[in-house]
Amino acid sequence: MSDASYRSALVELAGVTSSTELDQDGFTLVMGFFEWRGFAPERAKGPSYDERPGMATFAQLELIRTLWREFTRGKGDEASLSKWLERTFKVSSLRFPTKGNGQKAITALRAMKARAA
Repeated sequence: MSDASYRSALVELAGVTSSTELDQDGFTLVMGFFEWRGFAPERAKGPSYDERPGMATFAQLELIRTLWREFTRGKGDEASLSKWLERTFKVSSLRFPTKGNGQKAITALRAMKARAA
């Protein structure tokens, strides 16, 4: 899309001359028009470790982080979690547990949390 077409769309759809002047309604109109013209906005992607055969899934790792924060009442950080994983599962970081160890860690953290309650 040329700059002139872009500026024309801003004026005709939202009544502004610059995208910095758009309000939420104007932004929605302009983005709808661009999508109709074939523009596909990038989707936000959260952190992931991609597909790692045999390794713990991203969902397992996030659950382990969440359970660790709940167990430590927000005082545990990544370093303390890594120490616990090293001591318990002989892995130096949350990136390295296998699927089986990931499930074991989840089960252990749930049990530890239940005992602490």
